[in-house]
This record gives sequence, C-alpha cells and structure tokens, in this order.
Amino acid sequence: MNLLRNAIKSHVSVRTIKPTHALPSFFREPPRRFSTEPNQQQQPPVAEASVDQFLDSASKGFAYGKLFGATKYTMKSDIISLLEGCNLTPDDIKFSYNRNFFPVAMMLRFPSPAAFSNATRTIRRFDQLYRLDRVDASDWDIVTPYNGKTVVLQGLPRSAAFEDIERFLSGCDYDSSSVQTFTSTRTGSTNGFRLTTVQFPSHIQAMNACISKNRKLCLNNQVSVRVLY
Repeated sequence: MNLLRNAIKSHVSVRTIKPTHALPSFFREPPRRFSTEPNQQQQPPVAEASVDQFLDSASKGFAYGKLFGATKYTMKSDIISLLEGCNLTPDDIKFSYNRNFFPVAMMLRFPSPAAFSNATRTIRRFDQLYRLDRVDASDWDIVTPYNGKTVVLQGLPRSAAFEDIERFLSGCDYDSSSVQTFTSTRTGSTNGFRLTTVQFPSHIQAMNACISKNRKLCLNNQVSVRVLY
C-alpha cells in the first residue's frame, strides 16, 4: 500500500508542475472598460485650431451696405467687378428703385465685416461716383429683388389695353398673369405716364425681350424696355 500511495503522489506531482503552453484568453487580453453603449469608440480630440476657426467664423456674420451712385444702366456684374475681392455674388446685390423704377441705391450683403471694410477702402477711391453706407439687415430685407427676370415698359399709351400689351410682347415667353400697370408723374410735372412690369421665367428671356422690343411702337407710341435687377 505504501508503494502504491507513493506512486500516486509522484504521478500527481508530475502532472501538477507540467508547464502550460496556452493561457486562458481572459489572462492574455488586457482588461476592458464596461460601457452601457454598444461598440462605443473613443473620438479623436478636435484640433484647437479647428475650434478657434469655427468660433471665429460664427461670430462674424453678414454685414450690409447701401451703395449710392447706380444708374439705370448699372448691372450686378459691374458692382462685382468694382468690388473685386469682397466675395460678392449676384444674390448678394439688390437694386433699390423709386416709384418710377429708377435705381436710387444698391443694397449689398457682405460675407463678413472684414469684406465690408475692404469695400469701404475701395469706394474711397471713387468718392466722386459712389458712396457706401453701413445699414442693418432689416434695410436689406424690405427691398424686393427682381433678379433680372422682370422688365419695365415705359411709354405705353394710357389707352392701351391688355391685348395691346400682348401684341407688343408677341414672340416673347413671359408670365401673362404678372403684368402690372402703374401711373406715375415726373418731378415738376403734373402729366402722368404709364409704367408696366412683366415677369419672365429667366434672366436670358427678359434680356431677349429687352433687345427685341426696346424702342418698338405700341399704338404709335415708342416704348422703352428695361430689365430690373
């Protein structure tokens, strides 16, 4: 019995110290942090420069100006060329008209106060032609944009009916429901004259109507056609 007991102990001791070549997976892997959200990944830190840039741009906003010196022949492209480097687009320009649809000023929306300051320095070189004033966003909002899709007819006889206007605009693609007529007077005169506005689907079609119909006759009256911006 003693010999059998010693043999068993010897066998157990040998198996107990037998080296283990593979450890359980939970011993090999580093401890993981528990989370209530599945597959949560740690986001990389945001660069400080990006944060500063975002805060800087958010604090600037638009700046608005009122430019005096426009004529009835001035176009938006003229203003963009004049204020090159101020990052203006056609959508950033509105023409402010008087009751006779003569431009009295241009409303400008700058992408930042810095762009407005740049425009101010440019305008100083043309003091005899232009003046740029700072205005509020509310001054910009109340101005109706025509975007080059509306023409004004001046010189139609007061007796001209809607059918006469249709004949005058024959061959043009326009919105017949948009035709509106106004009666106005010139400064220092009591004689009224007629103004009619007509909307077109696009700026190109409005320009084509201006080119083809300007100075043509309606009931023996010469009519001027001008595009509103």
